[in-house]
Amino acid sequence: MTNTYTQLYVQIVIAVKGRENLILERHRMELENYIREIATKKNCKVLAIYCNPDHSHILVELDSSISISNLIFYIKAYSSKYINDNNWMPGVFDWQDGFGAFTYSKSQINDLSKYILNQQDHHKRKLFREEFITILRNSEIDYDEQFLFEWYD
Repeated sequence: MTNTYTQLYVQIVIAVKGRENLILERHRMELENYIREIATKKNCKVLAIYCNPDHSHILVELDSSISISNLIFYIKAYSSKYINDNNWMPGVFDWQDGFGAFTYSKSQINDLSKYILNQQDHHKRKLFREEFITILRNSEIDYDEQFLFEWYD
């Protein structure tokens, strides 16, 4: 778009339906690369991504031509289909309804990228529920416990 200038950095957090540990380490990088391709096709750039066994963090530079809700819809739909088409597990893989999307300034991107890429070590000390609520609080987002992800910790 002519005369349109944006700088939109968004951390997306999505959870596996049932919060089961379905994203196996042997498939993690392939899934991350596939999600990167989905975002690229929607003119967005993935700056950092880590797919934990039961949830994923994706830092994107969002293009002004797509809403965050639409981008997440495509990521969830196409990645679920990819996982199911490749028979990575018995049964059907799906993401939980809803998502977290949090904006950041350019000056925060390096630290946030390191945080996302260090998820494996981070979750040795902190449960996903605790992490997500901390992000909500740090972002000063009002929330109702009954509408958060399903927790099985």
